[in-house]
Amino acid sequence: MTRILVFANQQGDSLSSGAKEALAFGSRLASSTGGEVRSVTLGPFAKVGAREAIANGASIAYTISNPLLTEYDVELFVNSIHTVFEQSGSDILILSFDKIGKDLVGRIATRAGASAITEVVDYSANSDKVSWIRPIYGDKAFGEYSTTRPKVVVGIRQKSQDVIVQDETSKGEIIEVDYAPSEEMIVTKLVVKIQAALSDIRLEDARIIISGGRGLGGPEGFTELQVLANLLGGTVGASRAACDAGWVPSNLQVGQTGAVVAPDLYIAVGISGASQHLAGITNAKTVVAINTDPEAPIFKRANIGVVADYKSVIQALTEKLKKVLV
Repeated sequence: MTRILVFANQQGDSLSSGAKEALAFGSRLASSTGGEVRSVTLGPFAKVGAREAIANGASIAYTISNPLLTEYDVELFVNSIHTVFEQSGSDILILSFDKIGKDLVGRIATRAGASAITEVVDYSANSDKVSWIRPIYGDKAFGEYSTTRPKVVVGIRQKSQDVIVQDETSKGEIIEVDYAPSEEMIVTKLVVKIQAALSDIRLEDARIIISGGRGLGGPEGFTELQVLANLLGGTVGASRAACDAGWVPSNLQVGQTGAVVAPDLYIAVGISGASQHLAGITNAKTVVAINTDPEAPIFKRANIGVVADYKSVIQALTEKLKKVLV
């Protein structure tokens, strides 16, 4: 029997959208392999998350409720998840390949002596063998990969899975793991709190995203984007170039190496459209591109394209919306 462990990360006392996707993927895999899905939740709300994980398909929910796990720390989380991975006797660890997942996959795999595979969107199960399917060549094709080690850590691509209907009547066992992380495990401690985002809405959960790129010319342009985003009830994102330039924090980055998003509306302002950025907006429903370069690759993905200086477009749109909405 394939034993599958899912790291069910939480936002406050609720499972993150990525955790629900990982549980859905794990449940589907378990059905194909005759396996069993288990979950692990961390922090003071771990037991609340465990009950939600059971409602989302887990049969056993492991918890580590230590208050040191209230805030994310990479070493504490690696040590905690690895401990459960080993103690549970699981063969496969599944987690969302979101910002935290990108920190954890390689580290946990190394610690466990396991294979690691990321950006997974599907699988193929034949007999006792499972292979993993992930997009390649900028999402133009799919590759199928097999691993050579007995254990594997799998990072699920964000927004690639349909979550299952939550069943509050589901029964499962909650097990508090006998493991106590300590402050000595914390390699880095927070000394200065930096404002991490221009908006409180997470990119992965936003229905409307207005992203800025190198074409904004500097950090000042993001203030204009935030005003528009506030009017629309959305949030602000950025290209890798804008983040690398230090104009905005790195957690605003949209793309294959940042957040993979699926908003109803994505407005790309001054973004040329590199392949890694386009990979992050594959599932966006409507893409609007504003750029002065008519040959910019972003226009090939856009549903609506505007060749113009962004300032004139954003300012006019903002003023129009103020009259309509305010």
